[in-house]
Amino acid sequence: MATAQDEVVGLASELIRFDTAVTDDPRDGNGERAAAEFVAERLAEAGYRPEYVESGPRRGNVVVRLPGADPGRGALLVHGHLDVVPADPAEWSVHPFSGEVRDGYVWGRGAIDMKHMVAMSLALARQYRRENLVPPRDIVFAFLADEEAGGFQGARWLVEHRPELFDGVTEAISEVGGFSLTVRDGVRAYLVQTAEKGAVWLRLKVRGTAGHGSLVHTDNAVAKLAAAVTRLDGHRFPLVLTGPMREFLHGVAELTGVPFDEDDPEAAVARFGNAARLIGAALRDTANVTMFDAGVKANVVPSVASATVDGRVLPGREAEFQRTVAELLGPDVEQDWASLPPVATTFDGRLVDAMTAALVAEDPGAHVLPYLLPGGTDAKAFQALGIRGFGFAPLRLPPELDFTSLFHGVDERVPVDGLLFGTRVLDRLLRSC
Repeated sequence: MATAQDEVVGLASELIRFDTAVTDDPRDGNGERAAAEFVAERLAEAGYRPEYVESGPRRGNVVVRLPGADPGRGALLVHGHLDVVPADPAEWSVHPFSGEVRDGYVWGRGAIDMKHMVAMSLALARQYRRENLVPPRDIVFAFLADEEAGGFQGARWLVEHRPELFDGVTEAISEVGGFSLTVRDGVRAYLVQTAEKGAVWLRLKVRGTAGHGSLVHTDNAVAKLAAAVTRLDGHRFPLVLTGPMREFLHGVAELTGVPFDEDDPEAAVARFGNAARLIGAALRDTANVTMFDAGVKANVVPSVASATVDGRVLPGREAEFQRTVAELLGPDVEQDWASLPPVATTFDGRLVDAMTAALVAEDPGAHVLPYLLPGGTDAKAFQALGIRGFGFAPLRLPPELDFTSLFHGVDERVPVDGLLFGTRVLDRLLRSC
């Protein structure tokens, strides 16, 4: 009988071959339906009766429940998203939707974000059904659409329209946690995400006076908007040391023997090498201009210019963030705000103990620490149901791998050894928690 270890690399490669890239257009499902149908078929093969739900044309979601020994205990949700961000094949060493296995890695868009976790979850769900395993409590496996565009056609839609699929769920695990960070030779910290920033998307618009490009203009919409977003881009929001990051940085200080000065957290962050961008972004709010649109012809000054800003806000900072951004942009800029809330929980309890035990069993030198994710996940949607969310998609990573650059980056890939390691860790967790 095939085990999860036997299947996980092949499943990851197959999943990557589905081009599930989505944009902010809710009609853009692309390969999500095909990928969701593939997952449903693999689950049905193993004996499940998967619930396949389309939130819209081609926006496929799949949910199954594995009954546990104690129906009185809260169920555990294991969720992962099938969609990915777009990728340009011309920029890659391999085709981004090839799923090629080469040089000890599985390559392709979604390898890290987050088809590796989908493959691990799918492989283990199949193994458990074939074994007739009864875990300690119910496990709900959910394979979701649209996370990269906010989850409005995935997790958020299911929470609003099909909440019964998650009846009894009290805790959840998903992406961007459980991965290793080598803090000194042979010493690895494994980061468990216990909090994440809120997401704020601003659509900006400035109006001016249209006219011929050869004339003198004092009311140029493009120039006014460019000046406003330049002010925003030049601003640095204040450093804020949240609970998870304080615990993380003090924990690393103990492991390295290098003292951590709470008055100068950036000095500690600078020592993390390639991971410094991820860790540093968890210490302050950010606002980055991601799109700019104006004009139709080279010799026409347009009457309207627009831009989009991606803002990420620490828990408790929402009101101050909005006030600061509005002040920086100025009164001439029309602002349309859309937001998703931050997420936060504590680093304690039976599930955290089980995560730690599973990691230590596979890596006896493992040190497990909480952290705050500067990005966002579908945990934002599930917290509306009172579900306590953690980032735990375990991977043991080579110290030389620039892991954080792979998220939405070129040549995204996951180490085969890390994928096998993560499957063993996740297996231990789900059998014990």
